[in-house]
Amino acid sequence: MAYTETTTTGYFQRLGSSFSGMGLGIVLFIVGSGLLWWNEGNFVATRNALNEAQGLSMELASVDQVDPAADGKLVHAVGNAVTQDLLIDSIFGVSVQGMQLKRKVEFYQWTERSSTQKRQKLGGGEETVTTYTYEQAWQAEPVNSQNFKDPQARTAHVNTTALTVQNETFKATNVTFGAYRLPDFLISSISGAQPLNVQLTQEQKNGLNQQIRNQHAAAARQQGGGMWSAAQGGYGYGATDMVHEQGNVVYVGAAPNAPQIGDVRVTFTYVQPAKQISVLAQVNGNTFQPFKSKNGKTVSGLSMGVKSMDEMYEAKHTSNSMLSWVLRFAGAGLVIAGLKVLFAPLSVLASVVPILGRIVGAGAGLVSSLLGGAWSLLVLSLAWLRFRPMIGGIMLAIALVLVSLLMLRGKGKGAVPPPAPPAQPAA
Repeated sequence: MAYTETTTTGYFQRLGSSFSGMGLGIVLFIVGSGLLWWNEGNFVATRNALNEAQGLSMELASVDQVDPAADGKLVHAVGNAVTQDLLIDSIFGVSVQGMQLKRKVEFYQWTERSSTQKRQKLGGGEETVTTYTYEQAWQAEPVNSQNFKDPQARTAHVNTTALTVQNETFKATNVTFGAYRLPDFLISSISGAQPLNVQLTQEQKNGLNQQIRNQHAAAARQQGGGMWSAAQGGYGYGATDMVHEQGNVVYVGAAPNAPQIGDVRVTFTYVQPAKQISVLAQVNGNTFQPFKSKNGKTVSGLSMGVKSMDEMYEAKHTSNSMLSWVLRFAGAGLVIAGLKVLFAPLSVLASVVPILGRIVGAGAGLVSSLLGGAWSLLVLSLAWLRFRPMIGGIMLAIALVLVSLLMLRGKGKGAVPPPAPPAQPAA
């Protein structure tokens, strides 16, 4: 059953909040403008570092032996990454030889969803109606049901957990690349996880079951009862078999096909102990380190499979370009959001008549978007003049020409044509 919460905010309270929020608007505007400027400089610096690195890179023909002549050089190499490390999850007793072992945990919980509607009232007040609904779903973290808005839901939808455990990634530390050793920053880039078939011994299952019973006994004592009741959505701590295997999943609960509140689902994946990789890094003895360019930017990379040097640098240039566009939109969005907050008092002032407030709000939103877009373009143009003078100068010149044409066109439309001469009488 849905729970509804209604709050009313008075006109002067709304007006005061809108004025007090103007400080946030200024901060958003400044942060967005700064991000736009920094992003252009970072894009150029990264591009220059990549170009410098690409000009210095050399092919390492083989990784079968350490090449003293390559020490200190930025190289591109292809080979197999191999490890003998045995990765162990001590909680579940799962082990595998590989680059990575990942444990992903999910909890079956009561969750709270909310939807909000705001209604402006005559006189400038505002009524906010929030509706809360509750459903059962798998969650990445346990949900504290005592924070539910509905007081009845706090007792009717109590969340428990059969086992308290978190996500974790176990990584190999000893990985060879032919005669070389891979450092941690390259090992972390090795991908290609696949399901790990889990097979627990009866002893491991018994240990997990005992851990579950201990946890529930402690929780029951804290609640002042002997065991969790079915109405609370929990299990009796005397349950004997709560651990089940399903492929790469360890299910903690009474029935995997009928989840109950408190059940835990743990998924295991791993990266195989041998992977073909392509490396771009500076040789440091029998290992590697990132290359540091003249402008201080570092360059290194690892790609799965066989990738040529040109392909790896092309991918890095593409990634740099994509990141710069994402940050451009993010910066412009912050600028526009800041202006909307700054103009918010206008719509509140006009909201004495609700429809007038909506009209002014829509107009303020449009002006904020146009002004924010124009300001963002100006910052970008100035940044390009600073970091890419030729392109920035061309952009500025085009912008000035367009503005001049628009002004001339406006003057032409605004000019009053001379009166037509009087018609001559027919002969």
